[in-house]
Parts: sequence; structure tokens; C-alpha cells
Amino acid sequence: MPRAQAPASPTTLHVPLAERLRPRSLGEVVGQQQLLGEGMPLRIAFESGQPHSCILWGPPGTGKTTIARLMADAFDAQFIPISAVLGGVKDIREAVERAEAARSGLQPQPTIVFVDEVHRFNKSQQDAFLPHVESGLFTFIGATTENPSFEVNSALLSRAAVYVLQPLGDEDLRRILQRASAEPGSIAIDPAAAERLIAYADGDARRLLNTLETLFVAARAEHIDAITDDWLLKVLGERLRRYDKGGEQFYDTISALHKSVRGSDPDAALYWFARMLDGGADPRYLARRMIRMASEDIGLADPRALRLALDAAEVYERLGSPEGELALAECVVYLAVAAKSNAVYKAFGAARAFVKNDTTRPVPLHLRNAPTRLMKQLDYGKDYRYAHDEEDAFAAGERYLPDGMPPQQFYRPVPRGLEIRIGEKLAELRRRNRDAERS
Repeated sequence: MPRAQAPASPTTLHVPLAERLRPRSLGEVVGQQQLLGEGMPLRIAFESGQPHSCILWGPPGTGKTTIARLMADAFDAQFIPISAVLGGVKDIREAVERAEAARSGLQPQPTIVFVDEVHRFNKSQQDAFLPHVESGLFTFIGATTENPSFEVNSALLSRAAVYVLQPLGDEDLRRILQRASAEPGSIAIDPAAAERLIAYADGDARRLLNTLETLFVAARAEHIDAITDDWLLKVLGERLRRYDKGGEQFYDTISALHKSVRGSDPDAALYWFARMLDGGADPRYLARRMIRMASEDIGLADPRALRLALDAAEVYERLGSPEGELALAECVVYLAVAAKSNAVYKAFGAARAFVKNDTTRPVPLHLRNAPTRLMKQLDYGKDYRYAHDEEDAFAAGERYLPDGMPPQQFYRPVPRGLEIRIGEKLAELRRRNRDAERS
């Protein structure tokens, strides 16, 4: 988002705050430095002077429309926006006519056709762009909040670069808030209220600015000189989430969900899951936490849990809200009722701690790779026993830890789920190792 503009005239004061603060140059854009920073992909595209078709994928309020407009300015191109929510083939046809007129005019001008929410167009509507993109009549830029791999036709996707935009960070939102506070008609805002607004915006600059504008209007109507946290809560009421996004209550709630899953209580887990959705938590965040739960609290007691968590996350990406939330709920219940084990979690921590405090031990010669003659002459790989050639594909008595390092047992399977069988197998393999060492 932007630097504060010059004081607006009375005729422009009705323009929404978010529009007034829309960046007019790349230097005014806040965030997305992974794309727009020096040497980054989109910055290179801007500097090349050669526009190319692309898909901008990211959450709302992260700058997709702004970047598309700036690309049109950078290439001195005609900018034709189309809303896939409201538009159709008629709008596409009109865009083609305008692009042809611009190309054949006395002063030929390139055209950028920007399709907002492109995933809302059906296959035939998306296909209508293909011949004109291929002929170079116009540059196509699509914006979407959904995964383009699922929502954009493969033919169109293959002709466009995909750029992923990230939610704006808190520091980015603070900068935008500071710029907005310098606008004519703004009201002072206390630090606590500012932080609550930033948390409520949740990485969405448009939500931040639209909410701030609502507060300014309400404050002027009540002759309020400064927006306090208490007044903010009173005015916004239900618009603010039931927990402070990013604050203590948010983390308390996700903690309750995680502990309910760990405690094998599916009803409590569903309750906290529903609470978080009701409070406005991003379902993608919840999906990521479920993947973590599957690894940390279930592990090899039921390896299917991790696959189910990944599948649920993918289903949500395909369907979005509210349909995709059912797959996440199914995952919550499965994780809660699955056999529990933190054995891998503990083993990984123990191994990392050991390595951090231990010396850097050399790899034993018999375990080293020997791709060259010299390495073979130096005995790299000598006496290595190929496990597949041994009974039960197990080289009893072979050592795989560094020379001189005492035996370790980081991983200790729990007597639950699949780890019962894993524990039995490891016990048998250790017995065979002991027998081999005695013989």
C-alpha cells in the first residue's frame, strides 16, 4: 500500500480510503518483497519492459489488483478490468474489441486484461481468452484467492506465470495504518486500538482500511477526538472476532483444540474447531495445525493420520469455505480417535540435542560412497554389507553409527497402534544384533 497522498479536494473525499491510498508506484507498495524486491521475479518483469501473462494468487487485500494496475502503468498499456463475479463472455468480447482498437489506432498501445477472481469463470469462459493470449493481442493477468492448479484451466495456466502473494505482516499493516492516519479527515488512534485493528485485519490491507474508515466516520459523528480500544470494541461489536486474532485468547483456543485431539476427545476437539471457525480463524491455518498434530501426537502409531491431514488440507484448497470445512472436521475427529504416540517427536528432539552437543564424528569408511577409483583405493565402502543380500534383508551385527560412538536409542515406540508391531520388530532386530556380536 502507499505513501499518503496530497490533501484531497472536497470532490474526492467520497473516494474510499483504500482507493485513495492505492500505490501509484512500485516504491509505494508495502509487502510482497519476495516478488517485488530488487532482483525478485516481478521486479525483473517490471524492469524488462516486456509484459507477460500471469496469475496472481494470494489472500484478499494483499495487492493483486494494485500490482496489475502498476504493470499497466509501467508498460503504458490500456488497462481493462473484468470481474469474474459479475462479468461473462460479453465482457470478454468487449475487451477483445477494445484491445484490437488500441493496437490498430494511430498510436498503437498494448492492452492488459485483468480478471479479478478468475476462478469464478467456468471452463468455456476461461478458454475464451486463449486465442488472444496466444496471438499477443493482450496480456492476461488473473487474480485469485484459490489455488490456480485446481481452479484455472491447464491450457490457460500453462501460458501464464504464477506469482504467490503472502498475507501482509503486522509491520506492513502498521506502515499502512500510519499512512492512513496522515490522510485528511483521519482521527488519532491509540496504540492499543491500533494493535487490535492490525490483528483484526489478519494480513488484509483492504479490511484494515475499510474498517478504519468506518471508525473515522463513527468518531466524527460522536465528536470523538481519539479512537481508544474500549470505544473500538463498542463500535465494532460483533465485527470483531470473539477472540483476539493473534492474541492470547487466539492461542488459548488453538491450544484447547490441540490438547483435545491429544486427549482423544473428538467432541471437545470439534467444539474448539467450530469455535475457531466461528471466530474467523483461517481454515488453512487450522489445516496446517492438524498436519502438525498428526506428526507430533500420532506419528507412527497411525501413519494414516498424516496422509488424512494432508488430504483434508488439499480438499479445502479445492472447495474453499464452507464446503471444504467438512473435510477438516472429518480430520479433527480422526486425529482425536487415532492411537497416540509422540515417540518420533521425542526421538527427533533427542537426536537434535545429541548432535548439537556432540563432536562432528567422521562417517565410517564402510558407510562412505565410493564413486571414484581413488576413493575405492582409500577403502571407501570397503566391507559394507548390502542388507538386501542378507537373511530377511537385515545385516545382523552391522554398525551404522560413527566409530567409537556408544549405541543410542532415540526412538522408543509406544505400546499403541502400529507402534506395537514396530516395537516388537525393533526388539527382535536388536536381539539378532546381540547374537551376531557374541558369535
